[in-house]
Amino acid sequence: MRDIIQQFQNDIAFIIGNGINRYTKFEGLLSWEELLKKLWSQYSNRNFTVRPKGLALTEFFDLLELYLNEEAITSNKIKKDLCELMSNWKGLQHHKKIVNKIVELNAPLLTLNFDMALLQKEMMKQFYIDSKKFTDYYVWNTYYGFEQLESPTDGFGVWFINGFIQYHRSIRLGLTDYMGSVHRARQMIHKADDGQLFYGKNQYSWSGKDTYLHIIFNKSLMIFGLALEENEVFLRWLLLERAKYYKKYPARKKEGWYVTTFSSRKDSNYTGKKFFLENIGIKVIEVSSYDDIYEKAWNF
Repeated sequence: MRDIIQQFQNDIAFIIGNGINRYTKFEGLLSWEELLKKLWSQYSNRNFTVRPKGLALTEFFDLLELYLNEEAITSNKIKKDLCELMSNWKGLQHHKKIVNKIVELNAPLLTLNFDMALLQKEMMKQFYIDSKKFTDYYVWNTYYGFEQLESPTDGFGVWFINGFIQYHRSIRLGLTDYMGSVHRARQMIHKADDGQLFYGKNQYSWSGKDTYLHIIFNKSLMIFGLALEENEVFLRWLLLERAKYYKKYPARKKEGWYVTTFSSRKDSNYTGKKFFLENIGIKVIEVSSYDDIYEKAWNF
């Protein structure tokens, strides 16, 4: 992992999931599944010790919303409470180490997390590529960093793929949320005035140029800290679209890596996930331990 980062340091972006928080647990930390079980307990008479098999996390949230029949308790109310649960999550030493190295590389950092643990709040500020296009429902053109960028690929910034707690309406939790994201992204990626399928994604004229989508299509991607299972509908779809784009324009192809541990092989879904990733151009990198991912990879 470290060798790859060093080799591609001038053309790389990072996608980080909740694994970075779970590596060294801090007070109040919950997994996404634990958060949803807590919300189910709060808003219903159902207490789940485990999520029922055959039920995706995204569907688990949508079913909770469907279960509620009080008009006052809406999806937005649930998301507000979720944001409150994560409001005190703070980065630890390994967060700072990783982020500082990515800052040094001047590379974009995309996260699927909703919390602000990756931010150094006293130093980073919120910026917009185009503030006129900003909406608190889809926060795709805003990032945290140290300077105003002309384009998302120009340098370091922390981008939130699925929204973040400062804007509770931006949180994408359910399958309905993800389908909304797919619809919005598809309108950008396949906009009719692009002339032909995918045309222009490496140029500054397409409709996603001011969003983190520009990073996904135009940078090599190092992905870690997330299971990337079937419930990650939106990100997996984006990676599929990225692969289709590179197939049509092979000269524009960028690299991609998904980092996990050898222990992942014990997961019954691992073979299928590896097959999916390798067939969309994402190499699976297996390392010995989580220390290799969250500590050793950043010692250079």
